[in-house]
Amino acid sequence: MDPTLPLSIDGIRSLIHTVRGRRVILDTDLAALYEVPTHRFNEAVKRNARRFPEDFRFQLSQAESSVLRSSPAVSEAPEKQNLKSISSQMAMRSASKRSPIYLPWAFTEHGALMAANVLRSQRAADVSVHVIRAFIHLRDALAVHHELAARLSELERKSSGHDTAISELCEAIRLLLANPEPPHDRKIGFDGP
Repeated sequence: MDPTLPLSIDGIRSLIHTVRGRRVILDTDLAALYEVPTHRFNEAVKRNARRFPEDFRFQLSQAESSVLRSSPAVSEAPEKQNLKSISSQMAMRSASKRSPIYLPWAFTEHGALMAANVLRSQRAADVSVHVIRAFIHLRDALAVHHELAARLSELERKSSGHDTAISELCEAIRLLLANPEPPHDRKIGFDGP
């Protein structure tokens, strides 16, 4: 793997979206990462269509495409600064020049890896390692968030029981303060004959 690749996991993670409950990266972004024009990238994938079942890639609907184009990860160039400037410019250019007739393709983690294998270039092989690491890093981060959410729910459940007990205790103290027992006038001790 080429250590001079100016790619970061965070830079690639910013290109990963969740669509239809799956984490995907768009064809324009993969093409930019692999340094090939988007139409050539899609031609190579189309020639090898049997390698890309529905769980590896799918075409976005017009509505999904519109939502992704308006999302910050796609429209803001600073998040792509971790990529080579040429790759970044190519991604922006191809995303903006794409005809509305041609809807983007979304590639899952496995689809992105298969696309690198189809392209058969050294750049694609090197970059695919970074792409897969970004997917794994994102999966790990989401697992930690789910674990923290479960722990928070358990704490809330436990504390709600404590709140009830504390409320009952405070109420008992208020009752004691509101109705003090009358003082006893009896003498304590032995009264003799």
